[in-house]
Amino acid sequence: MKIIKHISIILLLLTTSIASAQVKFEAKVSKQKLGINERLRIDFEMNKDGDNFNPPNFSNFTVVGGPNQSVSNSWINGVRTYKKTYSYFLAPKKRGNFTIRQATISIGGETYKTLPLNIQVTAAVDKPKDPNDANFIASENIHLVAEVSKTNPYLNEAITVVYKLYVSPSIAVDNWNEMDSPRYNDFWSQNINTQGQKVQNGTYNGKDYRFLILRKAVLYPQKTGKLNIEPLTLDISLRVPSNRRDIFGSLLMTRVNKTVSAGNKTIHVKPLPDAGKPVDFAGAVGDFKLDVLASKRVLDASESFQIKVAVKGNGNLKLFKLPKISLPSSLEVYEPEHKEQIKTNLSGMRGSISDSYTVVPQYKGKYPIPSISFSYFDLKTETYKRLSSDEIIIDVLNGPSNTTSGASNGNLTNNTKQRVVLNNDQFAFIKTKTDFVSTKSTYFFKTNLFWSLLLFPFLLIPLAIIVRKKKASRDSDVYGNRIRKADRLAKKYLSNAKKSLGKKEAFYIALEKALHNYLKARLHIETNDLSKDKINSSLKEKQVDEGVIKDFIAIVENCELARYTPIDIVTMQDDYEKAAKTISLIDKQAR
Repeated sequence: MKIIKHISIILLLLTTSIASAQVKFEAKVSKQKLGINERLRIDFEMNKDGDNFNPPNFSNFTVVGGPNQSVSNSWINGVRTYKKTYSYFLAPKKRGNFTIRQATISIGGETYKTLPLNIQVTAAVDKPKDPNDANFIASENIHLVAEVSKTNPYLNEAITVVYKLYVSPSIAVDNWNEMDSPRYNDFWSQNINTQGQKVQNGTYNGKDYRFLILRKAVLYPQKTGKLNIEPLTLDISLRVPSNRRDIFGSLLMTRVNKTVSAGNKTIHVKPLPDAGKPVDFAGAVGDFKLDVLASKRVLDASESFQIKVAVKGNGNLKLFKLPKISLPSSLEVYEPEHKEQIKTNLSGMRGSISDSYTVVPQYKGKYPIPSISFSYFDLKTETYKRLSSDEIIIDVLNGPSNTTSGASNGNLTNNTKQRVVLNNDQFAFIKTKTDFVSTKSTYFFKTNLFWSLLLFPFLLIPLAIIVRKKKASRDSDVYGNRIRKADRLAKKYLSNAKKSLGKKEAFYIALEKALHNYLKARLHIETNDLSKDKINSSLKEKQVDEGVIKDFIAIVENCELARYTPIDIVTMQDDYEKAAKTISLIDKQAR
């Protein structure tokens, strides 16, 4: 009996030691069915510490938080319990049934994997208004608002859109980044610099809030009808108060990631009225003045002067052309020099545009510069107005007389008679020397040209052999061909960006579009799937070096940030060369 008892104790100890030595590595989710507007938490738990943790590819989700790492040690009845957890917070990209694949980790030299998890994403659900729920508290205390100055403007009338982020004093914002920026299709747009903006106090829906102006833009609609202003979407990391307190009685804060959007705005653009529209109306809308000035009114022939046609005021100054001047044919006119002195603020464009013509009179006389007219649509009175300049008389005192046309120099008649001067070389047209040409018949046969054409094809044979060998050698150079193909591809996608060098906003928009189009063509990634994690995982699957992937993602981030920060031409050139080099490297390395 004693022997049996001892054997039982030994077996119990072995079973306990084996059970305690068993490694557990599993994945747990907060829910397996959720709405598209909800968040999913997934925890990867292990009971022993490991190395080389590799999460699955969350291809159908956006990682809005994590990985957060936590470790706990506890001793119960002399038995140590260890748990290490990697946590992620995911936002679904679309509806459907998805599988979160296996995660892997190395523990004690062995590789362990979690089981795949099936997740169902449904349509948006009404979230319970739980006052203790951190996401509900965040949604009730942070708002992104787009304020539009006018929702029913005329065609080419300036409107402004201001994006404000309202935050309740009870929560704290750690950082934010733009997930999607408005493109302002069908509008001429210009962003107003908002750097240096300070947090202000205000009210939203009757409650006290702090707010920050994130972006300002001036828009001029270029089409009539319903136009859509795309929303601005932000991903914000913030802290909200919980129902827990620390040992000193202060509320503990919970960290939350929240996606907020300003929402779409619809603008109803009215066409300009047809009643009373002048024939020469060129699309000017606003309040303007017309000036026509001559730098000189009295001068000598062959002496130049300038005529300046200028329109100044408030309106769409960059979106219409100035009227042309009409001058007598005896005045030599050069192409005008166009100048713009315009400032754009929340009231729209203000300043002046001008065309300066250089004019050189050839003959003496008096030359009238006809009146110039300019019409525009006045927004205050909602009527068309016409501005006209005074006639200008240019008096040319000294110079030759214009005998071909009496009216061209300002005189109705010209009775001046000129003496006919005889030319001593009046018979110079008679040819006194001749060039004789042989009339002997010539034949093409046996000429130098005949023999050259006959031997030319034989001379081409060695050349063709050399060219063919070089072509075969080049075709067999797989690596070299890949390099040349990659360089051509980079130049193809970056051609529009290169044309916009020096124009910051246009350059970075073209550069970002080129990078996205390249990924579409090379990796078959759609624009709505272009997240940093998606780019990173897709390029890794193509066996692209991590350094090249980091450079590519850094360029994409530069495109997003550079539109709102001062950039010089040298930085643009560096970004362009870096993008070309990175695209070329990806195309060489991708399998």
